[in-house]
Amino acid sequence: MENNYIGRSVYLIMLIILLSPVISFAQFAEYSNEFLNIGAGARGLAMGSAQVASVKDGTAGYWNPAGLVGVKGDVTVDLMHAEYFSGIGKYDYGAIAVPIQDNKRTLGLSVLRFAVDDIPNTLFLVQPDGSVNYNNIQSFSSADYAVLLSFAQNVKESKDMNVSFGLNAKIIYRKVGSFATAYGFGIDAGIQAHGERWHFGAVAKDLTSTFNAWTFHFTDAQKQVLYLTDNNIPVKSTEITAPSLVIGGGYDIRISRSINISPEASFNVTFDGKRNTVIAGNTISLDPHIGVEASVKDVFFIRAGITNFQQGLADGDTLNQKRVWIYQPSLGAGFKIKSITIDYAFTNLANQSSPLYTNVFSLRFGLKGKKEEEHNTSTP
Repeated sequence: MENNYIGRSVYLIMLIILLSPVISFAQFAEYSNEFLNIGAGARGLAMGSAQVASVKDGTAGYWNPAGLVGVKGDVTVDLMHAEYFSGIGKYDYGAIAVPIQDNKRTLGLSVLRFAVDDIPNTLFLVQPDGSVNYNNIQSFSSADYAVLLSFAQNVKESKDMNVSFGLNAKIIYRKVGSFATAYGFGIDAGIQAHGERWHFGAVAKDLTSTFNAWTFHFTDAQKQVLYLTDNNIPVKSTEITAPSLVIGGGYDIRISRSINISPEASFNVTFDGKRNTVIAGNTISLDPHIGVEASVKDVFFIRAGITNFQQGLADGDTLNQKRVWIYQPSLGAGFKIKSITIDYAFTNLANQSSPLYTNVFSLRFGLKGKKEEEHNTSTP
């Protein structure tokens, strides 16, 4: 029992580390709002997050809002649930896309939640006399929420090329038990262009920087314990997420009338300092995403992807001096029956040699409008 409490207390320590960057006031924080970088939909996760150019369904509100114009006719709903670290971390995603103006414009609403529940609060585990009282342990949850309000519109439709643009208004709410809350707001803007076989996409995330305003709430008893253990007691702080750019392209290779292969590659360009990426500069870093999808009659799909390239220490290096390139692989499949699509992704949370794999399922279905339902009913 004691080992169980100690093991789960690690997550309390991890949360303190994650909150430490927000204590500094008004400066760009690297890896800020990272729960927004997990992904949306099993298709995108299976393709290594290479989606900015080809996405054209309800998940485009997450990947690139310009792709929402690909939703035609029916209102579509996308749902996804995933669990990480043996169910400790839970990630939920839902989106709805509504075509308007004769399918030339689309409105979208996306909701994301990432949470770790049942985290033990061990602040009062040790009594003033040094004894341990497990009855003083109380559980709390840490949850991050985001709401994306999206708008997309076609700006050019021709035989040779179609161009669309999209915008996201991003609202963020983060809560760590009763200790801390944060509210944030940001804007994303994206563009897509499609030819007969080629695809191009770009999205500027956190275009005006995303501001998270944190407030902290500690009782007098909690403050006393934090003070006696040499911990800082923050009151208010601002966390600023720097703008980033995702740019990519894809191409459709027609093998036969039934089989189509669509490779795609993109780069995530960040401007918040040097990162552990393929191209890492003092100011600008580039992180590639590579994916491919093979479709059969646009009904059955097989996907694969690679992302998160980093340099890490070799497993067999006891001196911790030899560095090797590691990456995050993924596989997936999907099938579509009329207006229902079910996708699956088998993704890795760390690198190719890590056992931290997870299974992700997502569902998409269309909601037919009244007029269309009446038309279908009256058609012999």
